[in-house]
Amino acid sequence: METVKIGIIGGSGLYQMDGLTDIEEVSVSTPFGAPSDAIIVGVLEGRRVAFLPRHGRGHRISPTELNSKANIYALKSLGVKYIISVSACGSLREEYAPGHIVIPDQLVDRTRLRDLSFFGEGLVVHVGSAEPFCPELSRLLYEAVAETGERPVHMGGAFVVIEGPRFSTKAESNIFRQWGCDIIGMTAVPEAILAREAEIAYATMAHVTDYDVWHETEEPVTVEMVIKTLLGNVATAQKAIKNVAPKLAAEPDWPAHHALANAILTDRKAVSDKARAKFRLLAGKYL
Repeated sequence: METVKIGIIGGSGLYQMDGLTDIEEVSVSTPFGAPSDAIIVGVLEGRRVAFLPRHGRGHRISPTELNSKANIYALKSLGVKYIISVSACGSLREEYAPGHIVIPDQLVDRTRLRDLSFFGEGLVVHVGSAEPFCPELSRLLYEAVAETGERPVHMGGAFVVIEGPRFSTKAESNIFRQWGCDIIGMTAVPEAILAREAEIAYATMAHVTDYDVWHETEEPVTVEMVIKTLLGNVATAQKAIKNVAPKLAAEPDWPAHHALANAILTDRKAVSDKARAKFRLLAGKYL
């Protein structure tokens, strides 16, 4: 099929993408297992896009159980160069209120059970992650959200990712605040790092649903609270994605698209045929 350049990973509350035309479902197999669901491919604002519900339709997959490697690899195999992630988050700052949108620029990884890299098995890769989200795509996404005029949007912020599926304790929430974290969620890791390894520009539209559990005058986060706020934000998220699609029409080339150029440490002569075959899509041009 024709390659698709824009991928959308929809999180809690965003299980489909309105406005898509010429829709087809694509089932993709990968060396890392099955993605969360079939990928919905269609045309949005004149651009072909691929939509993947992160947790599967019906929200069947918990954060720890997500096969992020299969999800990112599947999008890469369709030709995706840009991924817009939509996710829920809790706020660790008074000024980031429920209903607001944050375009984070930093990550703090507090997960423990997740596979954080495609590589290994004879190919050692040390990808740079000083800027874990693509700055250029993040800026375009920020502008696209602002253009909707519907929700306050903040550019930048440190996103701490916890293992889940439980929410934080008050002690943990306050520690994250002391560390300087701004928002908290469960899914940006390992997605952002795997996207970097796949040389895909990746940015997150994080929807603030609650004040986590640190706030003294607000109720602690609950699933009901998260879903209620997200449902109110779905239309804004969809409009923002429609706004950003034309901004990528020229298919800009950014540093994220060359992330492996100086990241492979293994002597090319020592890379086995098995490793070359497994990682051909991701790193073949460097081997």
